[in-house]
Amino acid sequence: MIAWGDIYKVVSAMAPLYFALGLGYGSVRWWRFFTPDQCGAINTLVAHFSMPFFTFDFLARADPYAMNGRVLAADAASKALAALAVAAWVRFCCGCGGGDKAKAKAGGGARSSWTITGVSLAAFNNTLVVGVPLLDAMYGAWARDLVVQIAVLQALVWFPILLLGFELRKAWVVGAAGGIVSPSAAAGEGGGASRRGDNEQAAGGRVEPVSQASSPAAAQKDDGDVEMNAAEQPGARAGIRLWPTVRTVGLKLARNPNVYASVLGVVWACIAFRWGLRMPGVVTGSLQVMSRTGTGMSMFSMGLFMAQQERIIACGAGLAALGMVLRFVAGPLATLVGAAAFGLRGDVLRFAIIQAALPQSIATFVYAKEYGLHADVLSTAVIFGTLVSLPVLIAYYAVLGIIG
Repeated sequence: MIAWGDIYKVVSAMAPLYFALGLGYGSVRWWRFFTPDQCGAINTLVAHFSMPFFTFDFLARADPYAMNGRVLAADAASKALAALAVAAWVRFCCGCGGGDKAKAKAGGGARSSWTITGVSLAAFNNTLVVGVPLLDAMYGAWARDLVVQIAVLQALVWFPILLLGFELRKAWVVGAAGGIVSPSAAAGEGGGASRRGDNEQAAGGRVEPVSQASSPAAAQKDDGDVEMNAAEQPGARAGIRLWPTVRTVGLKLARNPNVYASVLGVVWACIAFRWGLRMPGVVTGSLQVMSRTGTGMSMFSMGLFMAQQERIIACGAGLAALGMVLRFVAGPLATLVGAAAFGLRGDVLRFAIIQAALPQSIATFVYAKEYGLHADVLSTAVIFGTLVSLPVLIAYYAVLGIIG
């Protein structure tokens, strides 16, 4: 079993997250330091600076030549299985509006939205802050190394794919609406929209000053900064052109700092570990001074978001429970199938299942907030998932030990 000292290590690693969260919450709810527009701008800062630097710094220090191919393949299979299961569940649980074409298109927009959110909940976990100390305490150094490898693949492959889903949905939504966005949607989460709870998906991606956001001219800008909900546009014009959409999405992903931070980080790691190179101290220091803000500022931004909601559980009890089921049940079950398919046995199999039950990735909230898609659901999943994760993970560890 895990010693009390090891449990203390995990708790001490998690406690600073809630310190940053509390500061963000108090800054808006009690001290009124930030306006809604400023809260949105802080999240944009996190999404475009703090997270990319954190990703690059982490990937640049991970050895790409020491990867366990079987474990990574099993993890990839489990994520694909989880995505298929979520897509099937959304397909049959979200109505498409019968024979009405407008309602059918609105239903399609809702399905794509919930598919992205469901996959975020089932497949993306907190591998570094919680996973590294916990799995090291459970199984030792080899488990710590494996969870770092899974974190590398998650940052390099799966998060860019998630961003691709966000961008495709945005292109589909805006294209289906003929490029017209309502002023209320254009105001985005940076304005009063952040208090709408379950209507979170109608929010804007980046924050614009309210005076500009209310202008139809600003709302129709072609840079794709503003997102709206297809389900709220029943009269939207149907159909988008495939290749222009693919080109637009590709260009936006190429300009997304989170994507090229992942690519550049792995490229540098391949070069550095192949020829034993090291960055100059001034470069390393510059990177680390920004990368260290990644986790803390993400939690701070989440606290700002929480403070703007009418309820602590912003998405409601039903969606909160769904998020916990996807994170702590569906994810591990998909991993069990994927790991068994690739022949993982013994402690490696137990490790794979437990790492799949780690709490929700903080980055998924940052991206959901930036793209205006169910940020209330993701914030609840991160906050309460991290709180309950320790007893859940220890229970997994004990049960798997008895079964094995």
